[in-house]
Amino acid sequence: MKIIVDADACPVKDIVMEEAARASVPVTLVSSLSHYSSKDLPAHVEAVYVEAGPDAADFRIVQLAKKGDIVVTQDYGLASLLLPKGCIVLHHKGFEYNDLNIDNLLVTRHVGSMIRKGGGRTKGPKPFSKEDRAAFLTLLRKKLELK
Repeated sequence: MKIIVDADACPVKDIVMEEAARASVPVTLVSSLSHYSSKDLPAHVEAVYVEAGPDAADFRIVQLAKKGDIVVTQDYGLASLLLPKGCIVLHHKGFEYNDLNIDNLLVTRHVGSMIRKGGGRTKGPKPFSKEDRAAFLTLLRKKLELK
């Protein structure tokens, strides 16, 4: 088992790295080259950089992910590609993607996209909160206990 993070805009990378260290689980941070950092990472963390093209990070994550891996992403489309592979897919706001919620999430995303393409407006996501952070930490700890 490893943890793969869709890292470009992930607000919980620090939590993932800390909890993974405690559980002795390796972490791979996948980011576009436009988010390159020379910051030193802990020994259990690997940074993978991809070209800045659309969905390049998503395609790399799908290549890297294996059954039983934990993937952290806010991308519903990416989550829908990982679930059939047997991955555990977590959203940074503290919920797990699964076969029961993914279709509704994808439909909601599609409807919002159609409204915006038609000139309409939709609400954006709520700001990331302390409660979201705590919910993610609780969920990640639960998943790491199962390893």
